[in-house]
Amino acid sequence: MTSARHSIGAEPTATTLMARLERIPHSRWHVKVRLIIGVVTFFEAFDQLLVAYTLPSIRQEWALGTGQMTLAVTAGSVGMLVGALVSGWSADTLGRVRTIRIALLLTVVASIGLFLSPSFGVFVLLRFVQGLGIGGEVPVAAAYIGELARAHGRGRFVLLYELVFPAGTLFAALLATWMVPSLGWRSVYLVGAIPVVMLILIRRNVPESPRWLAARGRYAEADVELVRIEQAVERSTRSPLPAPAAAAVTVSEAPAGTSERLRELVLGRYRGRLVLVCGLWFTAFFVNYGLTSWLPTIYTGTYGVPLGTALQLSLLATAAGFCGCVLAALGVDRIGRRAVLFTGMLLASAALVLLAVLGATDVGQVALLTTVAALFSFAANITLYLYSPELFPTRSRALGTSIGAAFNRIGVILGPIVVAAAVVGGSLTTAFAVLGGVAAVGAVLALFGPETRNRQLEEVSP
Repeated sequence: MTSARHSIGAEPTATTLMARLERIPHSRWHVKVRLIIGVVTFFEAFDQLLVAYTLPSIRQEWALGTGQMTLAVTAGSVGMLVGALVSGWSADTLGRVRTIRIALLLTVVASIGLFLSPSFGVFVLLRFVQGLGIGGEVPVAAAYIGELARAHGRGRFVLLYELVFPAGTLFAALLATWMVPSLGWRSVYLVGAIPVVMLILIRRNVPESPRWLAARGRYAEADVELVRIEQAVERSTRSPLPAPAAAAVTVSEAPAGTSERLRELVLGRYRGRLVLVCGLWFTAFFVNYGLTSWLPTIYTGTYGVPLGTALQLSLLATAAGFCGCVLAALGVDRIGRRAVLFTGMLLASAALVLLAVLGATDVGQVALLTTVAALFSFAANITLYLYSPELFPTRSRALGTSIGAAFNRIGVILGPIVVAAAVVGGSLTTAFAVLGGVAAVGAVLALFGPETRNRQLEEVSP
């Protein structure tokens, strides 16, 4: 097999590098890298959901009021907001892979600390630190995986990776349902330290994004990484790569500084997309976390359901959400990003509004309709991890995605607060009506985005 680098016959440029990347088929090498980063994201999702399933036990141990429980939930969300913003700058400036490693280290250290936390105050502080890592890793990893993929089939490729996130939340729900009643709430936080071993695997097996290196003007380094990828794929497929097609898209050769990238996003040609992404992230995760964060507590506190049963009922919504994510992954390259987002948010809205109209009168009614809402809202949520990075150029992809993810965190903070206020006021129907209304707004927003299905990233966002 000959090195694909020499098939170009010229010094690398951003345009020729991207042409080479676009001709690489998805292979076992891609699966390996996706698996390594996927394990990291799996445990980030695992860590993120644990507070919902440990909160009833923590409330009893430290005699917490509603305000303190809300603080426990929102501390992690504030950390994720800050982590998302910082990681966006870091990933566009220092690199995708280095930022992922730093974020992973933060979450591992925080998980060990949460296992050992001696007081509620320390627990809240460590939830914030844990949030920094989760908020930093998730959007950057999504951008990185998307940058490894070629245009054809990118949606399926990325969302099959993103399935690890709902799988992580499902695993957290399953494990917590067993471990919390049997071994206590601290035990599940120790599980969150397991991915420390991934730091070594990332360093040895995960290359820096050639798209990012090229966008920074580091063409020689991008060429080295791309040759490694090309050779690995040739070994994996046992056949030489096809010659690069004539470049259909000319890629900008001018790297931009931080201030230029931010100005382009906020004031330049991508400001409309940034507003759209922020709105979609906010509405989707306001609904998602407003719904799921308090379900176990609602079942035990409002309906008097035993803890074990409450966790099992909450698990139904999480499992349905995972099914929705699978459906999104299988359909996003067939019907498009906008269709998945619109349909998911609209049907989630319908289920929540119906629950409000019916009055949320009994446990069965709440369990059924929140499970339906989770099925469709999770499908929309996972699609955002694919769609958002596609809407920004490589030079500012992580920053744009992370700003959107910061609004995700604002939604994650405000959603549970709205539900908590309704719980205290004794009006669950109001909470479900608000969640349904916000989901409807998200459905309308989805109609305004460009369709990116099977289009090269540099074509969508030059």
